[in-house]
Amino acid sequence: MSHDADHDTDHDAGRDTEAPATPHLDFAGTTPYEDYVQADVLTHLQQPRSDDPGEMVFLVTTQVMELWFTVIVHEWETAATALGSDDVPTAIAALKRSVHELDALNASWRPLGRLTPAQFNSYRSALGDGSGFQSAMYRRMEFLLGEKSASMLVPHRGAPRVHAELKKALHEPSLYDEVLRLLYRRGHPVPRAVLDRDVSKKYEPSPEVEAVWTRLYAGDENDELARLGEALTDVAELVWRWRNDHLVATRRAMGAKAGTGGSAGVAWLEKRAGKNVFPELWTARSHV
Repeated sequence: MSHDADHDTDHDAGRDTEAPATPHLDFAGTTPYEDYVQADVLTHLQQPRSDDPGEMVFLVTTQVMELWFTVIVHEWETAATALGSDDVPTAIAALKRSVHELDALNASWRPLGRLTPAQFNSYRSALGDGSGFQSAMYRRMEFLLGEKSASMLVPHRGAPRVHAELKKALHEPSLYDEVLRLLYRRGHPVPRAVLDRDVSKKYEPSPEVEAVWTRLYAGDENDELARLGEALTDVAELVWRWRNDHLVATRRAMGAKAGTGGSAGVAWLEKRAGKNVFPELWTARSHV
């Protein structure tokens, strides 16, 4: 057989295995894509309460934020569990994924960040007493960051499942608690007062913990724990940006007026924006 004949045979064999020219379109029920993504459910969750066309953007953007909260909680819980098992690489991988997810979450402010007061007022009344601080999934994010507060369970007493999940998260170690326990197990002098503290309370900075991070950062930057510190700092920076973008968007849309749901609005956001999570990771840098 000639070389050309061999080539033709190979070509014909390849043709037999080629994908069909058109995708499979005929399904007995819903499409596999729909079964997996539940797109029909997602795209019919929007129930605007005003006639203003801008409300749809606000509503969808807020729902997208809730989905990102859910993903980020999953990543941080994965990281916390891994740290509890001394699996630092898995924890760092989850934290690095969450950095990209926080970038996407923060970008959610862009559709809302240019609202004028008149535009926001055109559908603000549709929110009624609704406010972002009532988000249970965002609260779980805050709890994982060490921003614990039992009073933040109160708005969810009427939703037993959500309340139970939040109560569980309140009494579990935060992501940072698991980091500090890991540092202690690796031989670093994290004080017992920090390790044995009531984890349902807000984390407060410790000079001894600051000293631990100072020593780690003054050593080998490729050390596994130093790399963990940098992954946590990346997270903390984007949390800070989230809070500041929230502040700017709110200030632009409503100035210094009281927020929805009885919140203090911009005044409360300004107070939050001035604080860093994982505080010793920031203050230790002054001593390296």
